[in-house]
Amino acid sequence: MGGSKKRKRNKQQQESNDIVYSESQPDFAHLAILYPSFQSFVQPSPPHMRLTIDWTDFNATRELTRILLHHRHTLTWWIPDGQLCPTVPNRSNYIHWLEHLLSSNIIPGTISSDSKVRGFDIGTGASCIYPLLGASLHGWSFVGSDVTDVAIEWAEKNVSSNPHISNLIEIRRVQDNNAPPCVEVEDLVNSDQIALCKKTDMEVAPLPLDLHACENKSYRGPPILVGVVRDDEKFDFCMCNPPFFESLEEAGLNPKTACGGTSREMVCPGGERAFITRIIEDSTQLKQHFRWFTSMVGKKSNLKYLVSKLWGVGVSIVKTTEFVQGRTYRWGLAWSFLPPVQKSSISLSNKKNTSFTLEGLQRQHGAINVLESVKSHFSSYGLSCSLNTSSFTVDVAVTKDDCDSILRNELTIFNDSTDCQPTRETSNESSLNFSLERLCFRISVFQQIPGTLLVKGSLQDKHSPLSGAFSVIFQKLEEALRSKFCTKSL
Repeated sequence: MGGSKKRKRNKQQQESNDIVYSESQPDFAHLAILYPSFQSFVQPSPPHMRLTIDWTDFNATRELTRILLHHRHTLTWWIPDGQLCPTVPNRSNYIHWLEHLLSSNIIPGTISSDSKVRGFDIGTGASCIYPLLGASLHGWSFVGSDVTDVAIEWAEKNVSSNPHISNLIEIRRVQDNNAPPCVEVEDLVNSDQIALCKKTDMEVAPLPLDLHACENKSYRGPPILVGVVRDDEKFDFCMCNPPFFESLEEAGLNPKTACGGTSREMVCPGGERAFITRIIEDSTQLKQHFRWFTSMVGKKSNLKYLVSKLWGVGVSIVKTTEFVQGRTYRWGLAWSFLPPVQKSSISLSNKKNTSFTLEGLQRQHGAINVLESVKSHFSSYGLSCSLNTSSFTVDVAVTKDDCDSILRNELTIFNDSTDCQPTRETSNESSLNFSLERLCFRISVFQQIPGTLLVKGSLQDKHSPLSGAFSVIFQKLEEALRSKFCTKSL
């Protein structure tokens, strides 16, 4: 069943994004016939003896990239030893997703005076892969920035080696300041427990962010956008393949591939979270210079933090997608400050009942402890709630203003001493009476087996105009309870 769903998802992604590599890997036998230089790298792989390459051989992966760019895109390309070697299918996925964003009518159309699409590639690298693909596939123009001499030299060589598109690409050197501004990053406890994005090409609703017990890290490096983008420049998008890792040791943990890469390309203090946070901070100063700000994300656990950060700086829209290529998973993150052309519907579940299980609870944490934490969680936000110890339930009423604040991630957290006293259920409790101006729901806690509890949420009225907010509120509760009670990530 799971494999069928994955195949269906990949097929839908291929159809929507027109990705030529999604259905199968490149035909190595055919490529070896067309390109004799590739023949020595092709070998049978057991148990089915299908032809493939040694993915741990940098020379093999570089030659595959070279011939795919020539075969599929009529591009002449090369990089020296040690530089990051991009995979063509993965990079093509990003380009096609951008094309999908740009062709949508979510925000106003192209902002350039000649109506031609213009992009900015942050850290284009020696490969200059994104400008080459974007220019050859769609005729987009690019500015590609980088900081090292080798990257600038070879990016310019790759551009000049393709005269049919060279006039569309500018390579721009970034000055490496010794003391750039710092961006503080909060490292969330148990941040990998919430799966934020479960389907591709998804618009993300604002999600509350728990900043308790955080560890600060900071980006210290050359300018990214501010100080590189000129005052009179406007772009339709920026894109980035950020340094994913915090150390070279972390970068070398995957022994199954060899894509090369220098420390400047792959590593920065704070990793991709710090780097993308800096892009977000820069975007607040350049909101009128770009239609879309985008970045690739290598760790799904970072999406929750980054999305919450975006809503906190006042963006108008956030979009995410999942790039699936073979066994490699990456995520795309996009945001804009421009007002939407038309109000797009945010996909919020309006199911009447929803639930989750808490597993791995310690012996001293029973249903009553979880129930009291449910009550404390909602009362800390100033929401009207009523705890019933007989039925192990908490009834909650949320006003329309509170719902709007939760969706915008603006609801104030009250002092921990603020509390609701437990009461018996009564039919005339005015604070919990159903109203079109209130979202009313019940949280129930059930003991299943020792160490495992079921937490269930039930809407009183599925047809309430506020029912769409229930999924966000319930997800916030799940996050809080897992963080407090679970001994392991689920």
